[in-house]
Amino acid sequence: MADDETNDRTPNPWELVLRAQRIALRAQTNSLARASGKDFSIVDAKSVSEAFMKAGAELAERPMAIATAQQEAWAGATRAWLSAFSGETKPVKDRRFRDKRWDEDPVSRGLRDAYLAVEEAVDGLVGNLPKGSKEALRAEFYTRQFLSALSPANFLMLNPAARDRFVETEGRSLLDGIENLLNDLEAGDGRLDISTNDRAAFEVGRDLATTPGKIVYQNELMQLIQYEPRTETQRALPILFVPAWINKYYILDMRPKNSLVRYMLDRGHSVFVISWINPTKEHADMSFQDYMHLGPLAALDAMAKATGERRANVLGFCIGGILVTSTLAYLAAKGDDRIAAATTLATMVDFADVGEVGVFVDRDRLKALEEHMADTGFLENHHLQDMFSMIRENDLVWSFHVMNYLMGRRPPAFDLLFWNSDSTRLPAKMLLWYLEKIYIENGLRRPGYLSLDDTPIDISKIQTPVFVLATKEDHIAPWTSVYPVTQILGGEVKFVLGGSGHIAGVVNPPAEKPKYGYWTRDDYPATAEEWLSGATYAEGSWWPLWAEWLEAKDTAEQVPARKPGSGKLKVIEDAPGTYVLARG
Repeated sequence: MADDETNDRTPNPWELVLRAQRIALRAQTNSLARASGKDFSIVDAKSVSEAFMKAGAELAERPMAIATAQQEAWAGATRAWLSAFSGETKPVKDRRFRDKRWDEDPVSRGLRDAYLAVEEAVDGLVGNLPKGSKEALRAEFYTRQFLSALSPANFLMLNPAARDRFVETEGRSLLDGIENLLNDLEAGDGRLDISTNDRAAFEVGRDLATTPGKIVYQNELMQLIQYEPRTETQRALPILFVPAWINKYYILDMRPKNSLVRYMLDRGHSVFVISWINPTKEHADMSFQDYMHLGPLAALDAMAKATGERRANVLGFCIGGILVTSTLAYLAAKGDDRIAAATTLATMVDFADVGEVGVFVDRDRLKALEEHMADTGFLENHHLQDMFSMIRENDLVWSFHVMNYLMGRRPPAFDLLFWNSDSTRLPAKMLLWYLEKIYIENGLRRPGYLSLDDTPIDISKIQTPVFVLATKEDHIAPWTSVYPVTQILGGEVKFVLGGSGHIAGVVNPPAEKPKYGYWTRDDYPATAEEWLSGATYAEGSWWPLWAEWLEAKDTAEQVPARKPGSGKLKVIEDAPGTYVLARG
């Protein structure tokens, strides 16, 4: 939204007061209704307090570290104020302070630089904590949350841009901000659901997920989409996309310019995609192995009927990639070679270091989660949204706090953030098993430790060629925890490190002005850091590199283009189907 753009109507203050009262009453009613059950929060006050108590005890044994931090904070703040009024300026790369008014106003400049000096000193102090413990990780994480919240950018009278807007609009921006706040509270039914995008800007099937296709198979967990061909002939081996079931499948088919589905159709592939259901209480007993049988295995059976091809290529994204890896190990144990080549995107196999996600996952939280889901049958979607937002709090929380509430603006239309907010529930049985066996116990790294359908699996037995993409700034699947797959799988592995993060690094289509590049190297040393030190960087999208790798393995002659419904499967409905439309 442009700087001078405002809403059509100035909110009536009394209307806002009445709306606030209604929301507060509804939130109180909801809270009382939940009091008899097992309410759940991703932030556990007990574990946080224990982490800070242990951190305090550790730092008490390092009095010089505390004294040094105090000295650096005071000295840095003093220098900040002296330089602010002397006219000195220094470039600040922090995006929270990119508005030029932070430099123009000496008071704002002093506040900013003093805050950054204190933040740096506290970071240095917390950095003295012993590495590797859950308590140290939590202390560092929640200290950062506290410091981020205290940024002068987050306060109306301290933020020069928000302050100027308040004056320019004669207070209307504040009323608009309050209205935005109430809208977000209503959207969350009393819980603050911060808008990160224009909720009305996109419609699935109209603006996103628009590549023509048909639903040709469905069961209680998924619908299978077969896409209309975009070439006269197609490659013999079809490809199945297995997305994560934490969000909707259309991350792989956003808009024509950034659709991986459309890209592969244009290269002559027969493309099928799983569209997972948004689970309800009826799905509480769905297990991880149910996701395997009713997901990729059922899809492969259906694809064989649709195309006449027994074998297929498979791609898995995030937890969908973990399912694909587990399925490959299961098929290896069964002697089943129906998957010709596999691809995993942003998929961990080593959970020894899961990054900051580990703040929220341990056995105590697992027990609380189990008690909560005994009532609901699933984990509500907003919990994972909150967790991932806290990991990138300045980008996904505080920047929108400033835009929505201090500036009184509405967030712009952004397809990736729209998709990010369109998350799904997770069934109880699957989630508890996944968190315990794969996340906490690191079961994929332990040969024979995990069993699917009473079959012990060992991912080192996988002989299928696998293309592995990690992304360098991934905060959900750290690339150093993806890289170990190169040391484990028994067959050919092609590892590529993309730029950017978990989503933008994957949805990185070829373009005239590429945003992110990627790193490659043909050999795989023992550690990720050693691999990167000798890797070669290339500009542009990783998509063509991957497609060429995959196509080099399909030596069969082209076949006439396959239209949905032309094989043994009949069309059920048009894509994107009904499963993807269920929200909440």
